[in-house]
Amino acid sequence: MTTSDDKNINKWLITVTVMLPAIMEIIDTSVANVALPHMQGSLNAGTDEVTWVLTSYLVSNAVVLPMTGWLARVFGRKRFQMTCIVLFTLASLLCGAAPNLELLILFRIIQGAAGGALIPISQAIMMETFPPHQRGMAMAIFGVGAMFGPIVGPALGGWITDNLNWRWIFYINLPIGIIALVMNLFFIFDPAYLKRMGAALKIDYWGLFLLTTSMGSLQVILDKGQQEDWFNSPFIIIFSLICVVSLVALIWVELTHEHPIINLRLFKNVSFSAGNFIMFIVGFCLYSSITLIPLFLQTLMGYSATDAGMVLAPGGIATLITMPIVGAMLQKRDGRKIVFAGLLIGAVSMFIMQRLSLEASYADFVWPRIVLGVGLAMIFVPLTTVTLATIPRQEMGNATGMFNLLRNLGGSVGIAVAATLLGRLSQAYQTSLVPHINPYSTIWQTRYQGLKQALIAKGSTAAQADQATLAMFYGMVRRQAGVLAFNHVFWIVGIAFLSIIPLLLLLKRTSHAEEVSLGH
Repeated sequence: MTTSDDKNINKWLITVTVMLPAIMEIIDTSVANVALPHMQGSLNAGTDEVTWVLTSYLVSNAVVLPMTGWLARVFGRKRFQMTCIVLFTLASLLCGAAPNLELLILFRIIQGAAGGALIPISQAIMMETFPPHQRGMAMAIFGVGAMFGPIVGPALGGWITDNLNWRWIFYINLPIGIIALVMNLFFIFDPAYLKRMGAALKIDYWGLFLLTTSMGSLQVILDKGQQEDWFNSPFIIIFSLICVVSLVALIWVELTHEHPIINLRLFKNVSFSAGNFIMFIVGFCLYSSITLIPLFLQTLMGYSATDAGMVLAPGGIATLITMPIVGAMLQKRDGRKIVFAGLLIGAVSMFIMQRLSLEASYADFVWPRIVLGVGLAMIFVPLTTVTLATIPRQEMGNATGMFNLLRNLGGSVGIAVAATLLGRLSQAYQTSLVPHINPYSTIWQTRYQGLKQALIAKGSTAAQADQATLAMFYGMVRRQAGVLAFNHVFWIVGIAFLSIIPLLLLLKRTSHAEEVSLGH
């Protein structure tokens, strides 16, 4: 089984070839996060401005993801993949050399656009390369690569920034990009059906324009919503109107065009639609939870960025260990049942985190993260395999693009919702806790006097000690309100995991014989 009708290339060689650029792209989504303060200093940028280094990448990524299949058909998959690798590598070089923030953001847009296509193309090639009964293992191997990025990215970015310079987080892509390009040149070939399809396509200009405006404006809304106070901001309202109008127009154009840039007719397949919606919610749960945990540790527990990373890392390692086991199980077991178990485990991990307090130890944070890591491995691999199993191979590029887009959008929505809920719930809990600080309570008076006397003993005046003690009590209230808010959001994420379980009934279990017929 190969990616070409007339070439016989070892499937493991193809796996390494397509995973190299995919891992490079995945690492780059998280590697820049830890370097933002350093960029801010050297480029003389404000906090709001420098976050566009991340946002610009995500926006261009979101625009290109759904049109990957169409672009691969127009230009040829091998040529398109190689073009993306060249552009990504060149943009990385330019990002590293950028003399100011404006040019850095421009080069990040190019980098994000080139990187957006690398993962769906790699997935599509792997789904075609492996025989149907081994696709679960193929997706498990791909998943190991995908998890490698979020684990290594922040740590690698931090080490490079501290020991070299933030510019080197982009320069490290150069050797990887060159190796990936050479391997693609020799080991990847277009199947005959892609060559036949590409010649007949007419360019869908309206689809291209509407997709860019709708996905771009949606990503801007999600990234800037909490910061701009959502719909109290004219900025957010304008982008929301652009997004809604563009999306409605896009759906109409794509359903009526002879050769649409994204094939929305794929959603007539109930199993594919259900799988995409499940992945959207899983993206919501995953990204919101891995954003909340470091925030909890750093803002309430006083952990450093490195220590917070050490809490997340064991969960990623648990995912890496579990994925190959899940891949092997998929060859004999119903993928839907494995996803069901994964969703239950994910929910349990969130409900454990819901019980965390300010007295929690390092181990109290690590083990629910490990439980979540196991659950995610049991969701991602079988869900990808089952969702894409009923898709004909000529539509595989389209399908993987949409599937990855919905995961990313789910993540963006999850982060935006978590940040908003955290802010609102912290205020609500603070308001409800303040009345419990009663100056007439003997417990309060005892603690107040004890703190005040301790400050006076250290040299403060009575007036200074009064103010400092009240400030300390207010700080305690804020921290307790913060814990309650985090716990509430963890509970909501746990419920979200459980809410999509009924949708598993809509996923179709295909026999190997059916999958073989779909592949030809």
